[in-house]
Amino acid sequence: MEAQRIAVDAVVALTDCDRDAVTAFIRKLYLAGVRDPKRLTFKGLQALRA
Repeated sequence: MEAQRIAVDAVVALTDCDRDAVTAFIRKLYLAGVRDPKRLTFKGLQALRA
């Protein structure tokens, strides 16, 4: 759960995206098995910057 919080905080800070949208996306990745905060942040940035 800490990994999710770190990733959400980082993506929101870097993109100013909606926190709820970022949280939902990161949670999907986390439930899919991604547990590394750096990987969650990277994938979140890739998806939400587009």
